[in-house]
Amino acid sequence: MSGAADTLVLKFGGTSLESPARQVAAAQRVKAVREAGRRVVVVVSARGHTTDHILEDLWRLAGHEPSGREADRALATGEDLSAALLAATLEALQVPARSLRGGEAGIEAEGRFSQGRVTSVAPQRLLSLLDRGVVPVVSGFQATRRDGETITLGRGGSDTSAVALAAALGASCDIVTDVDAVYDRDPNVDETARPFDELTHDELVELAERGAQVMHVAAARYAALHEVPLHVYSFRAPLTGSGFGTRIVAGSPERLRVGERS
Repeated sequence: MSGAADTLVLKFGGTSLESPARQVAAAQRVKAVREAGRRVVVVVSARGHTTDHILEDLWRLAGHEPSGREADRALATGEDLSAALLAATLEALQVPARSLRGGEAGIEAEGRFSQGRVTSVAPQRLLSLLDRGVVPVVSGFQATRRDGETITLGRGGSDTSAVALAAALGASCDIVTDVDAVYDRDPNVDETARPFDELTHDELVELAERGAQVMHVAAARYAALHEVPLHVYSFRAPLTGSGFGTRIVAGSPERLRVGERS
């Protein structure tokens, strides 16, 4: 695939986008990576507590746990808003950008509403935009079924969207989140928790299955299956460079590095 090695999927979590200042910072990160010579596809989560607010509205209106077609369509709007706002911010920074819903980006899934499973990704539209110098900004957490319906991928599904796109593009994937690395224990409840410099995919899956909050389990498994190189770090990290966050690689590294971070 032409240019795949120079393509990066950059996924921003909701905390990374919850204020105008953070949206600008995210756009500046995209611009910096692009200026460093890489092609960028962006995947976004809904901002802050947007998904929770939509769920609360659905509860109040329906009187029971929201599910089904209309719930999925409502929930998908959180990511659509994030994508449009970030694309507009990139345009303001003189970076050509285009927001796309999950289905428009070629992500297809199957299953019941709110429980979608990615089955395939057709990246032609993304590649066309990249070839024209345009940054695609994709709504995570959602896909299109074969019957044309919008379907969501479950909580945390934006990670799965990002990993699936990276696999289809033969690209690496950065997960920009609110923690500075993957830790051996939850640093919010255990001050002795230590960050990993590097993990294998299997180790990441094990941590996710044990309840680590950095990456959704389905996304970790998808990355392992397709050997997608990952880099997990905070939205406060340097815009480019190395030496921060946790890298997830295929196979077994010679030595698993765990180091102190300030």
